[in-house]
Order: sequence, then structure tokens, then C-alpha cells
Amino acid sequence: MSQTHIHLLITHLPIFGSILGAFVLIHGIWRKSNTTLIAAYNVLIISAIGAGIAYSTGEGAEETVEHIQGISKNIIDEHAESALTSLIALIAVGVISIAGLFVTWKSPSLVRPFALIALFASLIGFGLVARTGYLGGQIRHTEIGTNAISPAKEGSGKDND
Repeated sequence: MSQTHIHLLITHLPIFGSILGAFVLIHGIWRKSNTTLIAAYNVLIISAIGAGIAYSTGEGAEETVEHIQGISKNIIDEHAESALTSLIALIAVGVISIAGLFVTWKSPSLVRPFALIALFASLIGFGLVARTGYLGGQIRHTEIGTNAISPAKEGSGKDND
């Protein structure tokens, strides 16, 4: 398996993991369940690890596609810049989540405030990583780009009412 394959497989983990972790955090905060908060923190930590793997395999994926006709170097560069921002954000979410685990185990009075901080961070991380995924999708999925070509209508172009 090449870096490109790994990149394409792992890139969805930080996107879905960060929003799933946020939803689990919301549920844990609402139910006042430390067990649920711990589960959410674990999901967010795994998402951060996934972001690291996706970022570290991005260069190999770029080398695979940069010479293919029709691939825009500008889109690749924009995706790479966004990926670095997303990586930093998800590393921060992962660190906050690790700290959240310790707070949940050791400081009952700080559990809720810390969970709210982690929720806020995970939502920001999700927004950033979702944008990165969108930009990455534009590299090969021209149907989602701003320059997408609409398919020609069949027939004369008039409605057959």
C-alpha cells in the first residue's frame, strides 16, 4: 500500500471523528456522564492521530497526482496549507482531550468546564478539517469544484411539458 492509498483511506477519520467526538461530548455534558466524556475524549484523540497520519502521507499523495493532466497545482497548494492549519487544530484538540481525561479522573469540579472547552475546540477543528477535506476533494473530484462543467441537456434544451 502506498502513501497515496493510506492518505485516501485515513483522511475521513479526522473529519468524521472530530464531529462524532463533539456529538458524544454534547451527550456526555447533557447526561453528566463521565464515562461518555471519556469515550468522547478517546474519539477525539484518535481523530488527532488520524490527522497526523493524513498529513504525513499528504506529500506522497501529492507526488502521485501532481503530474496528472487536469490537476491544478493551486488547488493542491491550497489543500496543503489548509491541511497544516487543520493538523495544528486537531493536535490541540488531542492535547485538550488528553488533559480532559486526567481532569475527568482527578478533578470532578473541573469536568464540565473542561468538557465545554473541548467541545468548542472540537467544533473549530471540525470546521477546519472539513474545509481541508473539501479542498482535497477538488483535486480529483471536479464535480465539487467551482469550475465544474454542467452536463449538456438532452434534446433541444427545452422542457417537454
